[in-house]
Amino acid sequence: MLEIEQLAVAYGEATAVRDVSLRVDRGEIVTLIGGNGAGKTTTLRAISGLLRPSAGMIRFENVALSGMPADRIVALGISQVPEGRHVFPQLSVEDNLRVGAHLLRDAKLVRAGLERVYAMFPVLQERRRQRGETLSGGEQQMVALGRAIMARPRLLLLDEPSLGLAPRIVEDVAKAVIGLRAAGVTVLLVEQNARVALAISDRGYIIEDGRIVLSDHAAALKINASVIDSYLGGLRRQGDQI
Repeated sequence: MLEIEQLAVAYGEATAVRDVSLRVDRGEIVTLIGGNGAGKTTTLRAISGLLRPSAGMIRFENVALSGMPADRIVALGISQVPEGRHVFPQLSVEDNLRVGAHLLRDAKLVRAGLERVYAMFPVLQERRRQRGETLSGGEQQMVALGRAIMARPRLLLLDEPSLGLAPRIVEDVAKAVIGLRAAGVTVLLVEQNARVALAISDRGYIIEDGRIVLSDHAAALKINASVIDSYLGGLRRQGDQI
């Protein structure tokens, strides 16, 4: 479904991603794991059209995305949940969700999307008239995830969904991601929390200094002690859960 070949992305003179190649097959949850500054978010922003690659190729269902504006990429079926959630503070929960459906012209699809999100996160239905700024961090993450779902994506990009959340809420978000995959949504998950990411993923890539340094099935990455020590040890020292 998604193919990236030798991707390079620069911020001015600084190259953040220098040679990233990966693939995501239809129906998979694939995780991209790395520390701060490794190039994870930059890779997602390049896929979403928020950053223009300086080299390499990104293809979604054999359509080249490089240089395509972000709204067209969303229309193709790719949605991103950004790091930090970025909920609109003055909008109600329901209006935040409706923002994700701004490309849909069918009111029935919008209503069906709301019903789907509320079924996944019942607390949001209870708080549908509350402003975004009044929600807890976990509830805001649910809104951000629900907003992306409203666009009816076939590929969902998740950027650090567990960041700053209590363990119970992280578990709820992980279950929601698994449920989305069961409903036919393919997921590319960016995480520092390797324990959570590998527990729900089919395959994983480890990125360091803008390069993919290792890839394997998630189960193999979890049980390979040398991998944990060599590549994920730095994440443990940063305080992340492995």
